[in-house]
Amino acid sequence: MEETLGKKKAVRKSKKPARQRISWSLIKSQKQLIWMSVPLTLYIILFAYVPVWGWTMAFQNYKPARSFSQQDWVGFKHFKFLFTDDDFLRVLRNTIGMSLINLVLGFVTAIVLALLLNEIKKIVWKRTVQTISYLPHFLSWVIVTGIVATSLASDGIVNDVLMKLHLIKEPILWLSEGKYFWGVVGASHVWKEVGWNTIIYLAAMASIDPALYEAAEIDGASRYKKMLYVTLPGIKATIVILLIMSIGHILDAGFEVQYLLGNGLVVDWAETVDIFVLKYGIAQGNYSLATAGGIFKTVVSVTMLLLANQTAKRLGEERLL
Repeated sequence: MEETLGKKKAVRKSKKPARQRISWSLIKSQKQLIWMSVPLTLYIILFAYVPVWGWTMAFQNYKPARSFSQQDWVGFKHFKFLFTDDDFLRVLRNTIGMSLINLVLGFVTAIVLALLLNEIKKIVWKRTVQTISYLPHFLSWVIVTGIVATSLASDGIVNDVLMKLHLIKEPILWLSEGKYFWGVVGASHVWKEVGWNTIIYLAAMASIDPALYEAAEIDGASRYKKMLYVTLPGIKATIVILLIMSIGHILDAGFEVQYLLGNGLVVDWAETVDIFVLKYGIAQGNYSLATAGGIFKTVVSVTMLLLANQTAKRLGEERLL
């Protein structure tokens, strides 16, 4: 038995392709590709890695008028302040809550819409619906929040429709009560991005072998069964990859929509980490605190991305690395 297992392991190892060693001859043979990558590499170094030097401000009482050697080093003072400040813990709760709502609603609605569009046989109707659904993506959040605020006003279309359907007796002040704010933000994100998010799923569905649908139809599968047992498994890898990438942005709940729709009545529910950094860091000249908040977001994002990728690896799913 042990000999058989040993032979199987040897066969598996022999199937792995030999890794090509990097040599000068290999570099010379691919010098055109290397030169083509130089501008992109310089761009990444200049705009992604050089600014990391600014992270040193988080460990200082940074004063713009002083040189680097004249700054006062305070260690983790600003990080300790963040984790013990009630306002930061509140905005952290808001950020995670709205981010999870956007993540769940965004994924579910995009996948459902892509499945429905994939079932439309008339190309003209399909393209028309798809175009209408992703047009809001090209609108700025200033315009979108204006539309949302007008629609949710006491005399807006939402209250009018609900009252005519006898679902409510009097207008609801959607933007004046904190319990509605997260839902409003989630619905706004869905309306603006659902059509755009379906594009990649439709592209993945187009690569599914039509023979699978024919075989399922011969077996008597309905359209819903084909969506469940053919289409969804066919785009499973795409869903997992996008989910991993989205988990890496768990603290990116947004800034514009909360800043523009928020007001004094819902401030306890509307402020996010980005607004906190702007309000208590940059606006008050406390650049060290603002930098500490940015570092916290980056560390959490990278950690969540690696954990999601490792979890997908253990479950045998597609992964980034």
